[in-house]
Amino acid sequence: MKAKSFLTYAFLAFMAVLIGSLVGYVLYSAWDLPEVQALEHFKPSITTRVYSDSNQLLAEFFVENRTPVELSSVPDVLIKALIATEDTRFYSHSGLDYRGIARAFVRNVRGGKILEGGSTLTQQLAKVLFLTPERSYLRKLKEMTLALKIEQRYTKQEILTLYLNQIYFGSGAYGIEAAAQTYFGKPARDLNLAECALLAGIPRSPKYYSPFRSHENALARRKHVLDRLVKTTAIAPAQAEEANQAPLPTQPTIQHKGPAPAPYFVEYIRQKVEERFGSSILYSGGLNIYTSINSTLQGYAERSLLAGLERIDAKLDRKHSGKQPLQAAIIAIEPSTGHIRAMVGGRDFNESQFNRAWQALRQPGSAFKPIVYAAALDRGYSAADLLSDTPMSIKVDSKKTWTPENFTKTYQGDVTLRKALAQSLNVPTVRMLSKIGIDETIRFARSLGIRSPLRPVLPLALGSSDVTLLELTAAYAVFANSGVRRDPVAILLITDSSGRVLYASDSMPVQAVKPETAYLVTNLLKGVIDRGTGWKARELGRPVAGKTGTTNDYRDAWFIGYTPTLVSGVWVGYDDQRSLGPKATGSRAALPMWLEFMKYAHQGQEPVDFSAPDSIIYRSIDPRTGLLSTEQCRSSLREAFLPGTEPRKYCEEQGALDDEPSIQDEAPE
Repeated sequence: MKAKSFLTYAFLAFMAVLIGSLVGYVLYSAWDLPEVQALEHFKPSITTRVYSDSNQLLAEFFVENRTPVELSSVPDVLIKALIATEDTRFYSHSGLDYRGIARAFVRNVRGGKILEGGSTLTQQLAKVLFLTPERSYLRKLKEMTLALKIEQRYTKQEILTLYLNQIYFGSGAYGIEAAAQTYFGKPARDLNLAECALLAGIPRSPKYYSPFRSHENALARRKHVLDRLVKTTAIAPAQAEEANQAPLPTQPTIQHKGPAPAPYFVEYIRQKVEERFGSSILYSGGLNIYTSINSTLQGYAERSLLAGLERIDAKLDRKHSGKQPLQAAIIAIEPSTGHIRAMVGGRDFNESQFNRAWQALRQPGSAFKPIVYAAALDRGYSAADLLSDTPMSIKVDSKKTWTPENFTKTYQGDVTLRKALAQSLNVPTVRMLSKIGIDETIRFARSLGIRSPLRPVLPLALGSSDVTLLELTAAYAVFANSGVRRDPVAILLITDSSGRVLYASDSMPVQAVKPETAYLVTNLLKGVIDRGTGWKARELGRPVAGKTGTTNDYRDAWFIGYTPTLVSGVWVGYDDQRSLGPKATGSRAALPMWLEFMKYAHQGQEPVDFSAPDSIIYRSIDPRTGLLSTEQCRSSLREAFLPGTEPRKYCEEQGALDDEPSIQDEAPE
């Protein structure tokens, strides 16, 4: 009896000391704690989301996966379950549950270490917001002090709202809304009793009670929560019995089935937003990023690229291995708006995050030639003008000369500008660049949106300067859009978590090229398809313009082509610039991918031709001499001209070359 009395007095003395110490500590150290008013300005880390042009969710960026909700969006039974399990006297205490503290103290003394905290929901909130997770009596005293301050300033409903949006539920989910989506794939407001009971039991120990980690622990914890609800008369025993039979989730529901959609494009967006707003806002600001990508076209692009690479691998009779597989990239742009509709930067984002659609600088080869000819047309040349296709040598310095050659290493004498481009003849193109001037051509390229460094040398005519697939495709889009340049647009709108607009695309149209010049270039590039190196694109079955490109030793294969509504570009090559192999030209390696994608992209659409400006005139010419055709000429070609550039003389020679020149592949520089 005496021993019992002694223990009782000892316990009461301990409690008196504890409470006295607590009061003294509160008075002494209140100045050292953060002001609870910070809660009013507290902005939790919120998930940033990226959407396609049809508002399909593409990706989420977050430090903590969190979506704040109002208390009215949380089922009442979940709040009751949380209180019944974690803080029965929540509505009656002022921040501290002294009975719970005493119970925890006794258990901790008996255990010789801190086993239980006796924390109220308010204390748990204080710990989450302000303090470190360390287990010590000093930290516990600070937590209790803050809990008292919080209770003095905020209502119970406000405290519950803060708690439910802050607490960690495991599996990367912060807050009840993220937890509901992660565990059950539904918003918190739609949770049923069994689901509420499971989630209410997890915060005590997310690792231990997660159904994804331990089925048995999760079942036991859910039963405990349901039992507490019955004991507090929040639910009937029969309801608890039914809820106990409900199956548990086995894996997070927020996950991409297979590869994430448009991973290269999403990473492109991530980098652009981070450059503009910084990483803190990107990952914690709860941004909504609305983009230009079209999910359907993106799927077509990814499918076409992989299928094309498999075909090439099979033809080359070698499979890719290690970190050096054959790579490719596709970009698709809507010329009227500049909106990027599809972007694929490689064959496997998981293996390589390097985006070859906009980060890779590669020689475009003959795909650069349309820019040279466009500059010429802009200065008054016409498609019927003659260029000399004969051997030439250019003195580079006192010891070195450069001798450009055609792909076939043969020459055709005088050829029209149209034929030179259609057959991708090198020598006439170099002569054309020499005529109009390197500086003038570079200036013209800049007006089309080419920003990469362009070396002021004659090999520029053959694509010797590196560019990106994105900028070259965007340059072709100017021709497709009647000379109007719309800089590539990927991000349409960015709002913050409250819907306030932070950024809206302000891309303005610029008349970079005269409409007549743009049409004449398009007309020439239609000839590349009709009777030149891009002949395979005729399978599209609609008016199309485009150009192939191949570089030295077959290191790069290109095809850029467009219809009136969509321009797309394809590049194929190795990252280490190895050769693709003999005859792996743009028409053989890149064009088939382009064709497959564009077939998908235009299915169900009526063919539409390119519209010519009213000022364009047409004349029938002899395709060999470029002169006006007569009955004496064996063949005739209807050619487009800007008034004043059409030929004045007539063809008088019989037996002129037929209008079906031999198709050659494009030549390396």
